Amino acid sequence: MPLSLKVRTVELPLRHAWTISRGTSTSKRNVLVEVHDGELVGRGEAAPNVRYGESAETVTEALEKLAPVLDGDPRHFRVLSERIEAALSGNSAAKAALDIALYDLAGKRLGAPLHRMLGLDPARMPVTSFSIGIDDPETMAQKVREAAPYPSLKIKLGAQSVREMFGAVRSATPKTLRVDANEAWSPEEALKHIEWMATQGVELVEQPLPAADVEGAKWLRQRSPLPLVADEAVMMAADVPKLAEGYHGINVKLQKCGGIREALRLIETARSCGLKVMLGCMVETSLGIAAAAQLGPLVDWLDLDGNLLISADPFRGHPVVDGRILLGDGHGLGVEPQPFP
Repeated sequence: MPLSLKVRTVELPLRHAWTISRGTSTSKRNVLVEVHDGELVGRGEAAPNVRYGESAETVTEALEKLAPVLDGDPRHFRVLSERIEAALSGNSAAKAALDIALYDLAGKRLGAPLHRMLGLDPARMPVTSFSIGIDDPETMAQKVREAAPYPSLKIKLGAQSVREMFGAVRSATPKTLRVDANEAWSPEEALKHIEWMATQGVELVEQPLPAADVEGAKWLRQRSPLPLVADEAVMMAADVPKLAEGYHGINVKLQKCGGIREALRLIETARSCGLKVMLGCMVETSLGIAAAAQLGPLVDWLDLDGNLLISADPFRGHPVVDGRILLGDGHGLGVEPQPFP
């Protein structure tokens, strides 16, 4: 059964300038795809990240190369997804867009939400954190006040003014906080910061060291009073075993690994290595977030707030109530388009 593919790039303006240790942005360019089977349409999203060598342009080029692979029964989405993975190396965000669209189309064809197809209970969904980007201390405190509806916050920190920025956040909220350094620290710096943060109500620290510093991570894990979670250090399931001695958990992102199929493999591999699992995201619309949220009941920590960071969303997804994403009964991903500027 031949499937047709439609592709469009969207500019997503952010509510606030988004700063992490690697740089600042005020908007994101993502790529939306539609896979048509002649009757139904499955939708997917690519949220490319320069950290992984991708852009809207590379995604579009990759999708042109992958389009001929879309030939078969959409109910056999695993076969199609495996074919896509084998057809082109790298290009994880582009593959994620097609993989997500195929799962969405399969769910619609089978008449079931994806989480039900996977045998998951949406009542087991963890609370999601809401991310606070790096800024001057006063603005970070203001962002915290704006995030009052969310019971868990993730604070981005860099190499400079760590205590000042964190202190501004802590002074604005008593909530339990997560910290993400995005590879900004050396092992010695990380230990000093983490020992202090352990006294400040921090739950975990994400990617404190450069991804390539595997030995430094092992050294830090032996000494850290807080759980360490690998993000940039892990992309595919094959990356997990070598990280087991350096981290307590991994951050799985559909856009890093190439979609739902590999994300499931990552989660199972992490569990077999005794690691906890966070489910994260890039800056994405409600479409991409809905795809990841379908796997939420499988993980320990959730960080699915990418759609909450943009000011205009082309999709109507699943509501967040008291920090918890409420999955509905809509077929596939359960997401519908809405007017977009």
